[in-house]
Amino acid sequence: MASSDHHTRTQRWWPDEVTHAGRENLDPSHVARYDDKEDAGAADEVALLRSRGLHSAATVVDIGAGTGQFALAAAAVGARVVAVDVSRVMLDRLRAKVTAAGLANVEVVRAGFLTYTHRGDPADLVYSRWALHHIPDFWKVQALHRMRSLLRPGGVLRLSDIAFSFGPADAENRIERWCATLPAEPASPGEWTRADIEEHVRDEHSTYTWLLEPMIERAGFRIELADHSPDGILAAYLARAV
Repeated sequence: MASSDHHTRTQRWWPDEVTHAGRENLDPSHVARYDDKEDAGAADEVALLRSRGLHSAATVVDIGAGTGQFALAAAAVGARVVAVDVSRVMLDRLRAKVTAAGLANVEVVRAGFLTYTHRGDPADLVYSRWALHHIPDFWKVQALHRMRSLLRPGGVLRLSDIAFSFGPADAENRIERWCATLPAEPASPGEWTRADIEEHVRDEHSTYTWLLEPMIERAGFRIELADHSPDGILAAYLARAV
């Protein structure tokens, strides 16, 4: 397992991605419980991506890798996986899991969308789940452009996030209904609560799908799949580098 750190930029106007990482993702107690709280559906994701060309000789870059649920599942296929995250706490957990699994084909890099520097052959797949919302829309476009630059022509972007497919007139009602899906107090220690959703909407940078999708296309991708959840809260894309 290789490990490196290149998360900073020299320009003073460039954002510090650590400050945008989300309070909970820097919290050791949250990270220790993360795999119990959140199931990334990594096996299903790998199955989908294998049907789109993921193979044992592929290079995969997982940006916002967190505790590595997808990264480890992709590594099991035999692919070279570069797991990228800005949170030292998340990466400590990820490294421990890679070591325990005895994986030699996972590289761990402390960086973000805006600071990751790729080494080696162009990537066949860039994967990111529930991470792009941590940066504002201007920087989302920059991040998407940089992700495109990592990929070979025809390479795949798999992007999933909290992204709203309703219109502004429905926003208050839809967000309130989403908040109401979780209890005010956790049923057991560490579980998600209404306050977590409220914090996300208030302090993070989820956008509308009808803004995000043109961003993806403008960055040099052709969207092949676009799945919006029935409640209008989540979106998942499979896009091809053109």
